[in-house]
Amino acid sequence: QVLLVESGGGRVQSAESLRLSCVAPVYMFSSWTLGWYRQAPGKRREMVADVTVGPTGGGNSNVADAVKGRFTITMHGASNTVVLQMNNLKPEATGVYYCHPYSRDDYSWGQGTQVTVAA
Repeated sequence: QVLLVESGGGRVQSAESLRLSCVAPVYMFSSWTLGWYRQAPGKRREMVADVTVGPTGGGNSNVADAVKGRFTITMHGASNTVVLQMNNLKPEATGVYYCHPYSRDDYSWGQGTQVTVAA
């Protein structure tokens, strides 16, 4: 059963922006780590960014070095949404983006959302 639903992908030109959204079950917004992952054509899936919300509401986020300064991940508890804001996109960002709880192989992966960045 797929519990996380991704949206917001599309085709853009280099240097443009996209905002990806992931709707997840409400229980994942307390002490879980949720991440955005990318699978480029012919490559393995890799982590792009992840965020953890602590029991008191504070959070920590991590962003892959290759996109640091351009991508931002945020959690929005009121809407059960994890957002990946991607600015100044480059062609190497092309791929299918997935939202998934960190280190939880017992959860299925969704269909993801396709991002294509044209040079």
